[in-house]
Amino acid sequence: MNLPRPAQTPLAKPRPWHPGPFLLAQLALHVAALVWFLISPHEWRWAAAIVLLSQLVLMAASLWPRSTCLGANLVRLPTAAVQRAEVAITIDDGPDPQVTPQVLAILAQQGAKATFFCIGERAAAHPELCRSILAQGHPIENHGARHPTLCALSGPAGWRREIEDGQHILQRITGQTPHFYRAVAGLRNPFLDPVLHGLGLQLATWTRRGFDTRERDPEKVLRRLSHQLAAGDILLLHDGNAARTPSGEALIVAVLPRLLDAIRAHGLTPVTLAHACIPIESES
Repeated sequence: MNLPRPAQTPLAKPRPWHPGPFLLAQLALHVAALVWFLISPHEWRWAAAIVLLSQLVLMAASLWPRSTCLGANLVRLPTAAVQRAEVAITIDDGPDPQVTPQVLAILAQQGAKATFFCIGERAAAHPELCRSILAQGHPIENHGARHPTLCALSGPAGWRREIEDGQHILQRITGQTPHFYRAVAGLRNPFLDPVLHGLGLQLATWTRRGFDTRERDPEKVLRRLSHQLAAGDILLLHDGNAARTPSGEALIVAVLPRLLDAIRAHGLTPVTLAHACIPIESES
């Protein structure tokens, strides 16, 4: 689905970007390899080996969703939220006309809040679901405009187009500005962090996930999410692209009620990412 370029709306406040120690180290390795080659061209294999090693390390960092090597990444809630015994349920890839209403009903029944990372084109197709999400007190954050499988191979322009288009679409529908972005499958490359800074967005991944887009056994999904559950955990589920149980029920619908019970059994409270990032001193 090709989305038209949305009308311009205000974005979050941009932040200055500076490369971190990891990226500076990789740059230094590339410079060292170039200098080595220029000084001793006959030893080009060693210079090439340095570049190859650096690229392999960068690839590993890109394929590790919880990595902070490529820039700031919210993989656990801040200390203040841990002290308040909070966890965050995040729900990706929606809205879905069959699954999202069921998820909202479960959350309402148990008085719980979650954060929905919505895809722009799906939000544009189902704006009424986005408004229902907001009306029940759940924020909508940016999961990109189109959710392309190979988004992690994008350059700066590709990242910016995907994220900025998603930002504009969600703002137009909801009237609110997303402050968090989640990459497709959590995969990224070194070009993402400066783009997020320029758009004023914070990357958010997760502490634990249930793999509920491919696992059909609710017990396994629940176990992955609730085993050794602790304050500060960010949990990942899906209302879009959800796998189905053998009886045809979406995994999130089968798992969410018992997950909420497990959260409370651990003495924890499910909150939104935005709430979890409120410092303790600002609550008084």
